[in-house]
Amino acid sequence: MKKLVSTAALALMVLLAGKSVSGQELNKLTPKEVKEGWQLLFDGKSMDKWRCYKMDKVQGWAIEDGAMTALGLPDGKGGDVVTKEKYQDFELSLEWKISQNSNSGIFFHVVEGDQYETVYMTGPEYQLLDDIGYPTSHAKNLTASNYDMHAPKNAQVKTLDQWNVSKIVVKGAHVEHWLNDRKVVEYDMWTPEWLELKKNSKWKDAEGYGKFKEGYIALQDHGGSTSFRNIKIRKL
Repeated sequence: MKKLVSTAALALMVLLAGKSVSGQELNKLTPKEVKEGWQLLFDGKSMDKWRCYKMDKVQGWAIEDGAMTALGLPDGKGGDVVTKEKYQDFELSLEWKISQNSNSGIFFHVVEGDQYETVYMTGPEYQLLDDIGYPTSHAKNLTASNYDMHAPKNAQVKTLDQWNVSKIVVKGAHVEHWLNDRKVVEYDMWTPEWLELKKNSKWKDAEGYGKFKEGYIALQDHGGSTSFRNIKIRKL
């Protein structure tokens, strides 16, 4: 019986290889998605649509099994990556998987400049985290939060061995965070409420945080290993 179960499990793994969480072909757009205006940001083979922040190359990342993986290298040998194109209003969808005790994030409206040392000095963050293993006690720091601003509601994160699906929708000042087909965060930037939250957050002295209406998409290399695949975006 054990041999039969193992054979069935192996057959399932072979069947699912190269497939996204939805069962579609990995790192490919369907004809329907193409018609709707979606564009791939990663084809599973090359990171030619990305570069490291304030650099013209990618370092500290590898392509493994159809995913781009932050290696978490020390001493500046890695780095956050940003898209080569800027985006204003958009819908971004991607799959991700994080290793034990790791920390990462997805950023938008990221801007470069001498006064901005990191992506998080300008771009709001959709937090990615090993919620169980990484030391944090604040709900505003958990996976799918608007980091240190809005805690997620009813978020269901999969175990570390499984892929999650995240979506960010930005339309004007309005932002939505989705996790595994569930909307978990919703807010409007630049409102009195948002400004008050910023004033009482980690970003209180970050003049550029959330200030810009257009910028790069960024994926964070923040220690540990995080993988991304099936990354696609459409402008709204």
